[in-house]
Amino acid sequence: MTRRTLIAGAPAVAALSLAACSEEAGGPVLAADAALPADVPEGTVLVVGDPQNQIAYELSGLVKELPFEVEWANISGGPKTAEAFRAKSLDIGSVADIPPIHTNWTGLPTKIVAASYRVDPLEHPIYDLGVAPGVDVTTLEDLAGKRIAYSPGQAQGALILRVLDAAGLTQDDVELVELPSTADTYSNALAGGEVDVAPIGDSQVRSYLNKYGADGATTIPHGIRDDPWLLYTPVDVLEDADKAAAIAAYVKLWGAARLWTRANKDAWINAWYVEHEGLSYEDGEYLFERQGEPDFPADWTEGIARHQETIEIVAEGTGNDVLDADDLYDRRFEPLVAEGIDEYGEAGAP
Repeated sequence: MTRRTLIAGAPAVAALSLAACSEEAGGPVLAADAALPADVPEGTVLVVGDPQNQIAYELSGLVKELPFEVEWANISGGPKTAEAFRAKSLDIGSVADIPPIHTNWTGLPTKIVAASYRVDPLEHPIYDLGVAPGVDVTTLEDLAGKRIAYSPGQAQGALILRVLDAAGLTQDDVELVELPSTADTYSNALAGGEVDVAPIGDSQVRSYLNKYGADGATTIPHGIRDDPWLLYTPVDVLEDADKAAAIAAYVKLWGAARLWTRANKDAWINAWYVEHEGLSYEDGEYLFERQGEPDFPADWTEGIARHQETIEIVAEGTGNDVLDADDLYDRRFEPLVAEGIDEYGEAGAP
C-alpha cells in the first residue's frame, strides 16, 4: 500500500494535484439510512486533509492499520477544505464547528463524521482575544466601540458573534473589520493598528505577546467554550459505499492517534511543533500544555446542542436561515472513535 503526502503551495495546486484521485470511478451507492459497510474494498483511495493527525497516524504506527490507500493533502481550515470539496479533490477534512454550517448555507451539503473537544475547555481555550498595543480592553464590555477583526464562515468569526452576545453587545456597537484569518493576518493587523481586537489561536498567542508585548500588546480570555474539532465530508462522498467504509476506518483510529500524541509528549513536540511547524521545543511545549487533554464523547447529543446554539447566534448575525444542528451530523459514525480507543488505547499500532 502506498501513501503520498501532497504539499500544496496554494489550494489551487492541491486541488489540481488531487483531482484525479477523487474523480476515479466510485463504489456502489450507499443510502443515507443504510448501515456503514464493514469492509473496505481493495483499491479504495481516500483523500484526507488532516495534516496534524497525519503525523500522529504515522508516528503511532496506526497508519499501517488503515485498510485503504490514503492520500494525505496539506489542506486544513474551512475555506481551503470547502474549496477542495467543491473541486472534488478532497474526501474528508478537519475543521472547527463553523465550516460545516457555512458549507450547508452555501449549497455544499456536508456531514460531520467525528467530533472531539477539550476536557477543560475554559481552562484550555483555542483562542484568546488579542488586544492591539495602546488599546484599553480588559473586559468583554470594553469591546464597545472597538474595531474587531471578523472572518465570516470561519470559527474566529463565529466566536466574535458569540462574544458580542455574551457581552450584551450587537454588531452595531462595534466596527467589524472583515479579514481572512490566515497565518499571522490577525496578529499583524493588531500590531499594525488596523484593528483593536482580534481572536488569535493557540500558536499565535505566544508569538504575538513575545513580539509586541513590550509595545503594550495584551490578550484577554473570552470565557466562552470554543473547543469543537470535527471531521466532515461532502454528502456525495458518503453516498459512495467504498469511500464511506474507508472514512469509517479512518474515524475509528482518529481518537487513538490523538491520544498517542498525549502519551508521547517529547516525540510529538519534536515531530509536529519543531520539525513540521518550525518552532522551538519550548514553544512546542507551551502549545502542548495549552491544548490540554482531548475528549471524544461516544454520545454527540450535548455537542450537537451546543452546535445548535452557535448556529442560532451566527444565523442571526449573518442573516442566514437557522439550520437543525442534528442534520449536520451523520450519527452512523458516532460510536466509532470510542471503539477505536477501546481497541488501541493510547499505545498506537500493535
